[in-house]
Amino acid sequence: MTSTFLPSADKQPGGPGVDRPPPSADAGHGRTRRRVLHWLTAVGFQVPALALFLVLVLLPMLFALYAAFFRWGGFGMPSDYIGGDNFTRLFEDPVFLGDLWRCLALVVLSLAIQLPFALAMAVLLNQRLRGRAVYRMLFFAPYVLSEAITGVLFGMIFAPDDGLADQILGGIGLDGLGGEWFADPSTVMATLFLVMTWKYFGFHMMLYLAGLQSIPRELTEAALIDGANAWQRFRGVTLPLLAPTLRISVFLSVIGAIQLFDLVWVTTAGGPDHHSETMAVTLFQYGFKRYQVGYASAISVAMFGISLVFALAYQRFVLRRDLEGATTTMRGGAR
Repeated sequence: MTSTFLPSADKQPGGPGVDRPPPSADAGHGRTRRRVLHWLTAVGFQVPALALFLVLVLLPMLFALYAAFFRWGGFGMPSDYIGGDNFTRLFEDPVFLGDLWRCLALVVLSLAIQLPFALAMAVLLNQRLRGRAVYRMLFFAPYVLSEAITGVLFGMIFAPDDGLADQILGGIGLDGLGGEWFADPSTVMATLFLVMTWKYFGFHMMLYLAGLQSIPRELTEAALIDGANAWQRFRGVTLPLLAPTLRISVFLSVIGAIQLFDLVWVTTAGGPDHHSETMAVTLFQYGFKRYQVGYASAISVAMFGISLVFALAYQRFVLRRDLEGATTTMRGGAR
């Protein structure tokens, strides 16, 4: 009887019993070089963006904060140090305090009228309508126009007496409703908000449309089978799943109202008698018209502080769930 002897596992070629040569020094140096090259490549791509951010964003912000403590006309370097007088002046200036109230009014009107209107149009255009692509394009088109073009256009539409708005009202027998839309303190903010809604609601509508189209149709069909009517399906299925998009839309709307400038400047320049002025318009008036750059810098710091506080609070109390979900998803995908 012939017996065949097989080598044990620890004696087989490549098995655990075989002594492997230690990694060579060249292999270790190669891995180190690859890591260094990878790190240098990442830094090389980031340095241009960081340099632009430093020169165009961070340094001007720091200089504005520095200039806010001086009485400075914008020529030469600031030298007349006045401490916090510019910031004290802010809360004694009726124009700036009026800017805060007008900003709050625009935020409330946007949240109460503009965004619900955009949501209603998004829900409507998410249905199977003939020509809905054309309607989406038409409603989004105003957002593509520049604020300067929009301001000039509505300046002609709401021109007193011979403007298109007054002509339409006169044609239907409502000429008593016409008037000096942008020149009357009692109507200027309402008219300005109408222009803002026409300009920006299409952007929020497209955001909502994207959110609506990401909702699985099976969920609404299941609710329909369970006997839910259209309002119950919207309230119980669509609205909760659309909540992250709504929160982002609200955030963008509030920040946009705080920083609103170009549309107001082209249409009214803040008039009449500061009744349509915003913080950004006031900043421009003092900095580039009256050459009180120190005080204008204080306004810019106040605007930045308001935006920063709102953004941090909104992220902490409103967006926290969305951010935690995104972080969890990224970690799960990394595994």
